[in-house]
Amino acid sequence: MNVEFINAFLNAGIRVLETMAFVKPVAGKPFLKQDKLSRGDISGVIGLTGSKRGAVVFSLSKEAALKIVSSMLGQQYTEMNDEVRDAVGELTNIIAGDARRELAEKGHVFEAGIPTVIIGKGHEVVSIVREPTIAIPFKIDNDPFIVEASFEK
Repeated sequence: MNVEFINAFLNAGIRVLETMAFVKPVAGKPFLKQDKLSRGDISGVIGLTGSKRGAVVFSLSKEAALKIVSSMLGQQYTEMNDEVRDAVGELTNIIAGDARRELAEKGHVFEAGIPTVIIGKGHEVVSIVREPTIAIPFKIDNDPFIVEASFEK
């Protein structure tokens, strides 16, 4: 995958969470994902069309989701509920939008679909894009989340 695409999603993950949720995520080393299993307990998924077809997945551990949404909404959440699910969907949309903005500046124009949220430990996210998925791991304190992106060649 083009390094511009990887950097756009890495930058978006950091910018959006710092701005919207007032947390400081620490990025790990991006890797090529070999399976369809989610690394989190809740995932926001959004499809992209335009220059290429693609998909973005924002997958969080329960702990990371609760910490991020609590900080973002200024209210303590201890369980996954409708507000947490909605916030994860909205964060997925904002991360994809911020990455799309950065990519558009480099000539890669995309339109985004409506995010879908999937919950459950070990859930699978299967995309119509058959190309490899680049996964960018992050942590908030010690709680993991991941931003994944896959695009057609």
